[in-house]
Amino acid sequence: MIVVISIGGSVLGDKPDSERFREYAGAIKEIAAQHTVFIVTGGGAIAREYIQIARELGENEAVCDLIGIDLTRLNARLLISALSGDANPTPPLDYKEAESAVSSGKIVVMGGVIPGQTTDATAAVLAEFVRADLLLNATSVDGVYTTDPRSDPSAKKLNKITPEQLVEIVMKTEMRAGAESVLDPLAAKIIERSKIPTIVLNGSNPKNIVDVVLRNKHVGTEIRSSCKK
Repeated sequence: MIVVISIGGSVLGDKPDSERFREYAGAIKEIAAQHTVFIVTGGGAIAREYIQIARELGENEAVCDLIGIDLTRLNARLLISALSGDANPTPPLDYKEAESAVSSGKIVVMGGVIPGQTTDATAAVLAEFVRADLLLNATSVDGVYTTDPRSDPSAKKLNKITPEQLVEIVMKTEMRAGAESVLDPLAAKIIERSKIPTIVLNGSNPKNIVDVVLRNKHVGTEIRSSCKK
């Protein structure tokens, strides 16, 4: 099975922490022992800090995107270091390079690719490109909600939804560099057109991704064409 995992910068930590990267590396190795694995890392709070400084200095959103991409690739390099010889040594810069890199039998870890795409969108496109069987989004919330649970106490978690329902929910997301959302509209649309089974889950505990892939167990949101609310 081919698995693409988007690991949000928020779950890797607000500040680089070697132990956190080691924990994720251990979980990824466990999955990679049985499946082909691609990882896309987010930038998190540090990326947003750099982006905000760039805005204050007068940079436009495209330049801010590039700065964010640089930070996601730094996280990718730290995870590659934690994975040691089990990972491809450098983060691919595009989808074709990622597809070629996996032929070595190594775990492929990459960050963002182009301005205007979050790393969740990057992961969704990568999943489509490599014909993945499963896309995981490990984030700081435990699934998809009707509205943002961080700002709306009445938000309700959805256990199973269709890609079309996902698109409807996330279309209100603001498309700015460093924006925080469980999934952005572009990622949702890619999931809708590719019909790749997707699971959004809380990535605070790296073992959660192991439970999904190896034990078919999770408490997140499952996104499939056949799912109903």
